[in-house]
Amino acid sequence: MPKRHRRGGWGIERRPGWFSYTLVAVFFIAGAYPLYWSFIMGSHDNTALTQTWPPLLPGGQFWKNVGEVFDTVDFWLALGNSIIVSVVISASVIFFSTLAGYAFAKLRFRGREGLMVFVIATLAVPTQLGIIPMFMMMKQFGWTGTLGAVIIPTLVTAFGVFFMRQYLVDVIPDELIEAARIDGASMFRTFWHVGVPAARPAMGILGLFTFMTAWTDYLWPLLVVPQNPTLQVALSQLQSARYVDYSIVLAGAILATLPLLVVLVLAGKQLVSGIMAGAVKG
Repeated sequence: MPKRHRRGGWGIERRPGWFSYTLVAVFFIAGAYPLYWSFIMGSHDNTALTQTWPPLLPGGQFWKNVGEVFDTVDFWLALGNSIIVSVVISASVIFFSTLAGYAFAKLRFRGREGLMVFVIATLAVPTQLGIIPMFMMMKQFGWTGTLGAVIIPTLVTAFGVFFMRQYLVDVIPDELIEAARIDGASMFRTFWHVGVPAARPAMGILGLFTFMTAWTDYLWPLLVVPQNPTLQVALSQLQSARYVDYSIVLAGAILATLPLLVVLVLAGKQLVSGIMAGAVKG
């Protein structure tokens, strides 16, 4: 007797068919094409953009354009600054957001609901609205021109606190926390040995998103560290002249994207496990 596929509650086969694979392939191609096009243009000279039919295959000038990027901007300094900023911000957001999310999800204290509403309400405030007062604070503290001016304002985010709270509110049984407290564990030890292991999938997703946000941030670093730039600010200098060689600009964009691709590949397993854990929890 032929084996039957398992069906869901609506009679739909759980096993994906050709339509699902086709849809995934279309989305993958649509998402990867801009990166591929940037590499193609970055491997030719600037005249390739003016052709009626742009080339579809790589040219032979990519490394020459990369050399122009290194000659125009201090690439290695900017790369190091971006790595420091992104890693420190990601680690801080993961730790403090997990700690605060655990407190909002599992601890009982006066004003908890009101504070959570206030955290959520701050998400509705546009980031651009606080740029001027925050810049004045950084200047008053004497931090402008240093990486601290980029790192300190984003050590914790309201989205991170809300995200971790929503994840931890159901994933950790209250009985497990009570058992740890009865065994004599302190509040922080209970968080470290009970809350952190349960929160690892969500921490991986939050860390990946935070790293990408910090890596691609442009406006705030442009204001506070123009002379000690991050990678995005440094690459903007490639198009500051009257004549812009877009092949060099796109070669620089490829160089700035490669570290993100490496992080995405390394964190892919944690990202998938976090999504699956959230789906099972829901």
